[in-house]
Amino acid sequence: MLVRDAMSTVVLTIGPAHTLRQAAALMSARRVGAAVVLDPDGTGIGILTERDILNSVGLGQSPDTEYAHAHTTTDVVFATPTWTLEEAAQAMAHGGFRHLIVLDRGEPTGIVSVRDIIRCWAPARQRVPARS
Repeated sequence: MLVRDAMSTVVLTIGPAHTLRQAAALMSARRVGAAVVLDPDGTGIGILTERDILNSVGLGQSPDTEYAHAHTTTDVVFATPTWTLEEAAQAMAHGGFRHLIVLDRGEPTGIVSVRDIIRCWAPARQRVPARS
């Protein structure tokens, strides 16, 4: 199975000047665990995850005054839609992260998460018949 078969095509894109509170609200509304941070004047494409926000709050930083650019991972490993899920899982395990931005022709077209991979690898739940 390929990354394109598992990835979410709901890609939340934010700018580096979004506060962490704004980013968290958008991530919550879209029910995603990561946002792609586009900074055309700076670092290019980065990622901000729920863990980045949690770490900031855990340090006592205010989500209203902390900005995405200060918490964005810019040393990103990108997947392509034609990677296998094994390649994606190996990259995640090697890098110690749970999300991969999927690029197609240099543009973010999806995000694949550990949850997406597990969903594809785990057999569908069988409905257990009720006992009489």
